[in-house]
Amino acid sequence: MLQAMQTLDANGFQYAAESLANVARELAQLGWTPATSSNFSSRLDDTTAVITISGRDKGHLAVEDFMVVDFDGCAVGSDHRPSAETLLHTQLYARDAGIGCVLHTHSRTQTVASRLFAERGEIVLAGYELLKAFHGYDTHEATMHLPVLPNSQDMQALAAMIEPCLQRDLPLHGYLIDGHGIYAWGRDLKEARRHLDAFEFLLACELDLWTLRR
Repeated sequence: MLQAMQTLDANGFQYAAESLANVARELAQLGWTPATSSNFSSRLDDTTAVITISGRDKGHLAVEDFMVVDFDGCAVGSDHRPSAETLLHTQLYARDAGIGCVLHTHSRTQTVASRLFAERGEIVLAGYELLKAFHGYDTHEATMHLPVLPNSQDMQALAAMIEPCLQRDLPLHGYLIDGHGIYAWGRDLKEARRHLDAFEFLLACELDLWTLRR
């Protein structure tokens, strides 16, 4: 596979794929990637990204379970089929050169929160000390509006719904899709993982508060 990527940085691909595979195994152990769900990617350069091949068990990923796509979501140097939601990853890379990694998971907490708050269209996260885990937020007094978008099997339509959310003034590092899961991103894999972990904790807090207030 690496030999087929004639003009691509083979070493960069290898490193990105191995790093994503390691994180994917950790997330699978947490139960956040059930039934081969979820997908993970990292930017390679200004035109391409590494992403999981469709249908692979995220708890047992290796380098050969990744491929390269361009920012139109098309395979580069491979006959494999990328994840169905590839366009949602490449949309982020194409519009923001500062985004270096995108992690998409399906934890129970994320999925339940997406269903509970779908009608509101967002979850307002305010007053939490852990907001400081997100790049661009330096106080618990900040307010983050996490979008919750309706699900669709039409990735072009879903990407179009997401676009206005990406144009907001405040930094945005993720969104939920109703009945689906979360997309979280960062400048690199380490930051994307930190953002993902912070979202998981804060969503669990919001679910607990909702239950206690009933």
